Amino acid sequence: MSSFPTRVGLIFGGASGEHAVSVRSAATIAGALRQGENAQRYAVSSFYIDPAGRWHGAELAEAVLAQGTPASEAQLQGAGRPGFSGFPSGAVDVEVWLPVLHGPNGEDGTIQGLFTLMQVPYVGSGVLGSAVGMDKLAMKAAFAAAGLPQVAYAAVEAHELEGNTEDVLDRLEQQLGFPCFVKPANLGSSVGISKARNRSELLEGLRQAAALDPRVVVEQGVDARELECAVRGGGLQPLAASVLGEICFDADWYDYDTKYSEGLSHTVIPAQVPSHVAEQARGMALAACRAVGAMGLARVDFFYGTGGEIWLNEINTFPGFTSQSMYPMLWAATGISLDTLVCELIEGAREWHLRPQLRGAAA
Repeated sequence: MSSFPTRVGLIFGGASGEHAVSVRSAATIAGALRQGENAQRYAVSSFYIDPAGRWHGAELAEAVLAQGTPASEAQLQGAGRPGFSGFPSGAVDVEVWLPVLHGPNGEDGTIQGLFTLMQVPYVGSGVLGSAVGMDKLAMKAAFAAAGLPQVAYAAVEAHELEGNTEDVLDRLEQQLGFPCFVKPANLGSSVGISKARNRSELLEGLRQAAALDPRVVVEQGVDARELECAVRGGGLQPLAASVLGEICFDADWYDYDTKYSEGLSHTVIPAQVPSHVAEQARGMALAACRAVGAMGLARVDFFYGTGGEIWLNEINTFPGFTSQSMYPMLWAATGISLDTLVCELIEGAREWHLRPQLRGAAA
């Protein structure tokens, strides 16, 4: 049994295009861990992964948390060669890891594999759920196998954009039409996503996405509202779904700037939809988690069509925790405070780790 208080390793940043979002999420979670009863329950050690993948201990990590922005070049001067080169001081004493990492090299099963090998519990999905939830094409295949409704989509590989591109453009225009959305398969937070209204925009969007990921997904555009549902639990606890929220924005679509800039979007919680629509979406959110093997926490996003259709958009296995993020706000509206939510996530991770058969199934 773990000692009291529990030593929690808060790790954030990462070699990812979502590095800055991770810093903001970690600052929110650190605040929740260091106040009220959580301050007595947990002894938090912070660790920072810089954009080059180097791990740093508490001195730089706490400075980054305090400033709320990624480390500057001056702060990283003399940090050494890129990549992981060993654990900082205090890492081997961590009893539960809390990987507040979004996107590749953090939300995709890589760091989950490291923690699994270390046999130390960690918050969130295992290797399988993280990897499938991160890769949009694998995720969509899992959703399709589970019979969950999605908008029409197609896959493109980077090599198809070399030389004559007319064949791939013809195929996409025939299958999906315009408008459509082009997305790198393994990035989140709307990084690298573009909207194509014609062939030239489609080609440009494909090239931009392929520069970030060799696997690209193209989705048919639909006239729909954007709904989101938060999920927690799994393992020894049943999965639970929050109330629904709706993202409202004035931009043409919900891109990165709209998502993370003050005043460009707002949320409506609970979403103003018929009760049967809310229940259907909540049930689909739980089914989506089961389809990819997600557990601990997840946010599931939907399109709600003008004709009453509900399409599953995607799952995020470690959703944002910034002041503007839907995941903590949805649970707050459901009656779960931020402090309680973070505590439940950590305790759930400890319980899950006590069951080797669950650990193996999720990993």
